[in-house]
Amino acid sequence: MVTPQHSVGNCRAGGVGKSSFVASMLLSLASGRQEMLGKTVWDGPKRVWYWNLEDSLDELEMQLVAASMFHRVGQDACGDRIFLDSGPEGSELRIAIEDRDGFQIAVPVVEALVAELIERKIDVLVVDPFVSSHGVSENDNGAIDAVVKTWTSVAKRANCSIVLVHHTKKLGGEKVTAEASRGAVALIAAARVTLVLNRMDKEEAQKFGISEDRERRRLFTVQDDKANRAPAEDAQWFRLASQDVENSTGPEDPFGQEGDSVGVVTRWCPPDAFEGITVDHLRRVQAAVSAGEFKAHHSASDWVGNAVADALGLDVKNDRGRILKLLGTWEANDALRVEERRDQNRQMKKFMVVGKPADQVSATPAIGVASHTVAVSQESATLHPAPFRGAGVAGAARDAGQVSHFTAGNPALGPLDRTPRDSNQWEPKANGMILAPGETGEDVIPGWDN
Repeated sequence: MVTPQHSVGNCRAGGVGKSSFVASMLLSLASGRQEMLGKTVWDGPKRVWYWNLEDSLDELEMQLVAASMFHRVGQDACGDRIFLDSGPEGSELRIAIEDRDGFQIAVPVVEALVAELIERKIDVLVVDPFVSSHGVSENDNGAIDAVVKTWTSVAKRANCSIVLVHHTKKLGGEKVTAEASRGAVALIAAARVTLVLNRMDKEEAQKFGISEDRERRRLFTVQDDKANRAPAEDAQWFRLASQDVENSTGPEDPFGQEGDSVGVVTRWCPPDAFEGITVDHLRRVQAAVSAGEFKAHHSASDWVGNAVADALGLDVKNDRGRILKLLGTWEANDALRVEERRDQNRQMKKFMVVGKPADQVSATPAIGVASHTVAVSQESATLHPAPFRGAGVAGAARDAGQVSHFTAGNPALGPLDRTPRDSNQWEPKANGMILAPGETGEDVIPGWDN
């Protein structure tokens, strides 16, 4: 799961639950539990530092607590290996600045950051978003190139991997690619790995037999866009589930007694089209095809898929994706064949006919597709604060003329009993945190742009 040491990785999202994915990624790295996201955590658990420059510490903690509850990752599993910082709460990070005389690297900040990474023995630093980690024009290729090379130098000197989370341009529904990133292309060229997050589109949903649009919007892929992208059926799929963080204080709670639901990422595998299919089912289909005249193309009114649906008790509309998968495999196995001949109007058309007799080999693929995953049972987990050593980066930021206030003792995964500020801001609950007034649990339920 971790990109190679001394490397800079890039993650691009188009409103697909990026923050929820990062939370599960942090827990997987810190605990060493690779089954959470299906990625190998080489050489055991890692020390990770998540520096979010957009969200409050309360929100970051809630996302981590929700992920820990959903995946059942507790204090013993993570130890003191997760560190959090929040830009809106004073922990700013700018490794480059720009004024009328041009841009320059904030060397004191960079040096202090390297020292802090080494002091904490950090394996993976996640900076989110990249655009907030510098003060130069994101369209200036020369300036961005200098910033990215500085990040590469930080990774090499601190012997760690750095993940820079970046946003895309408005794509109008198109798939996210590395080239769709905002600003200069220098970031793409420098990154060793460029991960892109893409929500399942309607064509993919039809292929997998997913009819509900709400469910489709919860499913997304994470792929390395610098490598060959896998087809939908072979891609790495994830699902945005929701977790109740059990933070209601009871019937008198002004924010409701349901508690808050927070987005959590879990693995998802496409449903197995051949689950429960036997050689007898294929024989039924062959008998139905032999008894009639059916066209091979799915747009035809007399499509062979209708015969498959009747023979197997499927719904030709809702199970269209599954039927297409069945037909494709049976054609590849020569149990069904496409034959081109003239129809009753003397036009050349492609018909589906029976091939070789059905047997155990032709009835199903040699290796079936994995079936739809079921989320593990959810269990509450208590996590403790991780140490935050020193305030070296803060001092360097002040020396460089930047506004930044690091707080010693910053908890990574600690109790969420914060002191109330005022009625328009975050307020505490007995055993957790809630969303800011004006937001609802729906705002962070996966599948939406949170």
